[in-house]
Amino acid sequence: MPQPPAPSAQVTAAEISRIAGVTRATVSNWRRRHEDFPAPSGGTDSSPLYDLEEVRAWLASRGQHTAATPSGELRTTLRLREPAGAGASDLLLLVLAAARRLADDLTGLLALPDDDLVKQANDAAAGVADVVPDTQPVQFTAADTAILRALLLCVRDEGAQTALGVLAERELEDSAASGAYRTPAPLADLMARLILDSPARALDPACGSGTLLTAAAARGARELYGQDSLPVQARRTAVGLTLTAGENADVTVRTGDSLRADAFPDLTVDAVLCNPPYGDRDWGHDELAYDSRWAYGFPPRAESELAWVQHALAHLEPGGHAVLLLPPATASRSSGRRIRAELIRSGALRAVAALPPGAAIPLHIGLQVWVLQRPEPTRPAYQTVLFVDTAGEPTAPGRGGSRAGAVDWARVTEQIVSAWTAYAEDPDGFEAQAGVARAVSVVDLLDEVVDVTPARQVRASQADLDPRELADQDVAAREALTDAARSVARLAGTERWDAAGASPRQWRSATVSDLARGGALKVLRTAPASPRQADSEGDPEASSGTSRPALTGGDIASGSGPTGRIEEGQAADQVPEIAAGDVLVRGLIGGRGPVARVAGEDEAGVLLGSGVHLFRPDPARLDPWFLYGFLGSEANLTGASTGSSTLHLSPGRLRVPLLPLEEQRRYGEAFRHVAALREQSRRAEELAEETARLVADGLTGGQLVPSEPETVELHSLLMRMDEDPTLPPRSTSSVPALEGKRKKS
Repeated sequence: MPQPPAPSAQVTAAEISRIAGVTRATVSNWRRRHEDFPAPSGGTDSSPLYDLEEVRAWLASRGQHTAATPSGELRTTLRLREPAGAGASDLLLLVLAAARRLADDLTGLLALPDDDLVKQANDAAAGVADVVPDTQPVQFTAADTAILRALLLCVRDEGAQTALGVLAERELEDSAASGAYRTPAPLADLMARLILDSPARALDPACGSGTLLTAAAARGARELYGQDSLPVQARRTAVGLTLTAGENADVTVRTGDSLRADAFPDLTVDAVLCNPPYGDRDWGHDELAYDSRWAYGFPPRAESELAWVQHALAHLEPGGHAVLLLPPATASRSSGRRIRAELIRSGALRAVAALPPGAAIPLHIGLQVWVLQRPEPTRPAYQTVLFVDTAGEPTAPGRGGSRAGAVDWARVTEQIVSAWTAYAEDPDGFEAQAGVARAVSVVDLLDEVVDVTPARQVRASQADLDPRELADQDVAAREALTDAARSVARLAGTERWDAAGASPRQWRSATVSDLARGGALKVLRTAPASPRQADSEGDPEASSGTSRPALTGGDIASGSGPTGRIEEGQAADQVPEIAAGDVLVRGLIGGRGPVARVAGEDEAGVLLGSGVHLFRPDPARLDPWFLYGFLGSEANLTGASTGSSTLHLSPGRLRVPLLPLEEQRRYGEAFRHVAALREQSRRAEELAEETARLVADGLTGGQLVPSEPETVELHSLLMRMDEDPTLPPRSTSSVPALEGKRKKS
C-alpha cells in the first residue's frame, strides 16, 4: 500500500515575506486583496500558518520568485524533509566533501540530473565517512534531491561553516537537546592563550561544537581529540575541525559521556581545554567511586565540576596544562574544600581568574577560568597560586549589560594573559597589581574554608595598594561626584513647574489601540525567541550566520546600549528595526531603572529585542517625548499591566491624552528635561557609591587617614565661601595653606 505524502511545512506571514523578498505589510495586502491567496492551514486567528508548497505555487503563478538566501532555502528544505530521508550525519559528510571542491565543480554538480546528482553525492560522502563518528553507510535517494541541491548551493554561495551550522541547528531542535551552549570565540581564544607553550596535542572532553579545539588549533595544536555526550555536537565538531584545522591536523572525535565512558582512557596530551556541564548531580557518582582519576579526592555528588577537573588532570602529560571554565561556586563550596586543598597542596592549581558577567552562558553569573598543571615528579610543588579579578571591569557598549557582546574582551584578555604570563615566568617575583592580580601563598590559602574566589584573594590585600595612588583615585572620584552633583542641581533648578490650579487638569484620552487604529502610531514587538534562540542570545559566536545587535528590556533598565544579539534568518518572525524617535517600553514592569526610552540616532537600525514594546508615532500627530512621558507614567503602566508579583504590560491598554501638537511639544520638552535629570541623578548615585567605597577601603586598609581638625574646618570654610555669595571671596593665599595641610596629613 503506498504511503501518503509527507505533509508540507507551515510558514508564518513573516516567513512568507522573507521568501518573497517583500515587507510583511505587502503579505497582509495580498491576503486581503487576492481571493486566491492560500487559506490558513493551521495556527490561530491572530497567528495563522500557511502551507509552504501552496504559498510557493501561488507566488510562482504571479511571477514572484523566491528571495531567500541559500541558508534560508536550506532551512526551509530541511523542514520539508521526509522522516525517512537523508540523515543529518549523511548531510554533514556531504558538507565536508563539498567544501573540498571548487565553486565551479559545485556548479557542475548542481546542473546534473537528479539520478546522477544522487550517485555523485553518495560517492563524495562515502569518501569522507571516517571523519564523522557513529555514522552508517550513506544512502541518498531520489527523494533527497531537493535537500542535496539546497545544501550544495549553500556551501557554494555562503560557505561550508554556514551550512554546517544550519544542519546542527536543525538536529539540535529535532533531538530536543538542552544545555548545548557554545563557548564564545573570544573566551575560547583567551583560554587557549593560557596554554603558554604551543601544544602539539589538545583534548576537550566536553567539546560541544568544537570552539575550544578550534582555538587550540589556531595556537598550533595538530592532534585534536574531542568527546561529547550529544551525537550532534560530536559530529558537528568532527566536520567543523576538519574544515578549519586543515589537512595537516589529525582530528579524532568520539560520542559518549567522558566521565562514565571515557573514549580515550590511555591518552595523555599537552593541553586540555574544557567548558564542562555545570551542576550535574547525575555525573556517575555512585558507579565511579573507585575510579583511578580521583587522585585528589573522590568528588561529592554535588561537585561534578571537580570531577571534570580531575578528569582533565588525568589526561595531561607531567607539566601539561588544563584550562577549564567553571561556575564561581566551585571555588567556595564547603563540599569541595578537601579536593581544593589537595589541588593547592600538590601545586596542581596554578591560577584562578574571575570573568565579568556576560562572558558566557549563564550570562548573569561571573564565571571563572581555572588553570591547572599536572605536577612533575622531579619538581617541588609551587608555593603560590595566582588570582586575577576582572569581574568588576567595565563593559564595552554602555555602562551595564549582562550579554556576551557587552564584555570588553580586549581588556579582560590582556589583564588575565599578561598576569598569567608574568607569574608563570617568575612565580616568586610576581608583583601584585592592585585590585586586579595577586599571588597568594599556599599557607594562606589552606585555612578552614580553602576559598579560591579571586575577589576574596585579590581584594583581601589592602597592603598592596599604594597610598598615594589611592588618594589620587579618591580625589578624582570626588571631583567627578562634585561635577555630577552640580549637574543635578543645575537641571533641578532650570525648569519651573506651575500649579495647574485648584484641582488637577483633566483631559480626554485614547488608548494606544485606538490611536493605532487611527494611524497616529504603530505598535511593534519582536516575537518571543524559541528555547534554542534564547540559549544563544547574547552570544555573537553561537550561530553560523550573521547576527545583529538588539536592544533588550534589560538595556532600557540599565541605561546601556544594545547588548542582545539576534541572528538573521533564524528568528521565528520578522524583527523590527528601531528608528530615531521611537518610544521603547519594557514589557515587564518593576525593578530598578527606567521603564521607557526615546530612541536616538545611535540606536537607529538596531533590532528590537525580546521583552520590549516599540511605539512609532506619526510626528505630524504625536510628539515622541510627550508620548514617552505619558506611556512611562507609573499610574498608566499599572493600569495597563496584568499579574501580581511580575507585571506584564498590555500595550494596547495604555492611555494617551488628546492634546494639540504644540501643547504636546511643551509637555515633551518638560519630559525630556525630566529624563535628563533622572539620568544625571543615577550617575551621581553611582559615583557617590564608588567614592564612598574608595574612602572606606582606604581608611580600613591604612592608605588613607582622617584629616587633622584644622584641615577639616578650613576645608568646610572654603566650601561655604564657594557656595554663599554673602561671604567674602576666597583668598588665593589660603589654597597653598590647605594643600600644605593635606600633604602633612
